[in-house]
Amino acid sequence: MRYPVYPFTRPESVPADADSIHLVRPVHHAVLARIVEKTGLKEIYLAESCARRLSRKTRRFLEERGVQLVAKKKRGRVLSLSLEKIRQIIGLHQDDKTLREIQAQTGVPKSTVHYLIKYADRSKIRFQGKTVHLE
Repeated sequence: MRYPVYPFTRPESVPADADSIHLVRPVHHAVLARIVEKTGLKEIYLAESCARRLSRKTRRFLEERGVQLVAKKKRGRVLSLSLEKIRQIIGLHQDDKTLREIQAQTGVPKSTVHYLIKYADRSKIRFQGKTVHLE
């Protein structure tokens, strides 16, 4: 799992065993330096627009530490359903249940059920109040 880091994220909140993070927005060099020193990151994922706004000082620091920046385009809103609920919806669909039957059993709106079935390969979900990047 990849942990999201916002400009207001405290370095102490990032788990020490994290091997990769996702920068939602550019963060101050000092904050990122504390996170790298604490965790020993190997990769930092970020959007292309965020990569363009990262300072040279920060880029140089990460290069010296051997941390790779991976700029990817990730569009779309984060799902706020649990992973178990998503698996349940996909399982019910595989059991040939209709969208309305799945809606009745899970309490998830029919349009969301349709969306999940159509795009079952989601790469980020909301887990315990935080955005988690699966991959």
